[in-house]
Amino acid sequence: MSVLKAKIREELVGFRGRIGLAIEAGDECIYFNSEEVFPSASVIKVPILLAGLKQAEEGYVNLDQLTVITERVGGSGVLQSLSSLASLTIKDLLTLMITVSDNVATNMVIDLLGIEAINQEMERLGLKSTNLNRKMMDFAAIQRGFDNVTCPSDMVKCLKAINEGAFLSAESKEIALSIMHAQQFLDKLPAMMDPDRVFIANKTGGLPNVEHDCAIFKYNGKTAYAAVLTDQLTDAYEAKLVISRIGKHVADYLLPE
Repeated sequence: MSVLKAKIREELVGFRGRIGLAIEAGDECIYFNSEEVFPSASVIKVPILLAGLKQAEEGYVNLDQLTVITERVGGSGVLQSLSSLASLTIKDLLTLMITVSDNVATNMVIDLLGIEAINQEMERLGLKSTNLNRKMMDFAAIQRGFDNVTCPSDMVKCLKAINEGAFLSAESKEIALSIMHAQQFLDKLPAMMDPDRVFIANKTGGLPNVEHDCAIFKYNGKTAYAAVLTDQLTDAYEAKLVISRIGKHVADYLLPE
């Protein structure tokens, strides 16, 4: 871990922007600005996934319930291009929300669960700085001062709830981990590692001058969690490279020498 800590420190030197991270592996941890609050961008979709699965366990929603697309927004995703008659299950919406960061799916999930209920689940999970205050692509809400926020430590709590602990049932954890592992955006934490050697399940986020990623890494019975959040960037590409190198360092830490 001392080698990993040294490598992470090197990545932080001269970073142009604000960066916060939380990395946990067993009893070892690395924190830097881990409690700092950042605009969440699409990593907010991880606690929304947890809230959806928890509500399904408690009978408030049915993952097999069919829903019809009624509203379209821009940004990432595929549903905005489909027929208005397209029907998907709630599980389909949760999957699209994570794997392709679909904003239409996310907003449909938010409508089905309710913002207040989602925030209550976040509180039950023990998240201290994470709040859902608007739907995706609601820039008018941002202008009024309502944005979604989180911090690196909260995101690691979400990752751990997907992989361990008692917040979700074993079946729900398996669903969540499978969805996260099917992630299509692999240009940040996973970008420089070998996915055939190290299992990874991640969720990215991005806005102008904001680049985030959080991930579960697994190799041969060992697990690490990492959340890297950045904003106030002068060069988004450079930030992505730093996040990618951090991901490689974490993966290398798990691999045998």
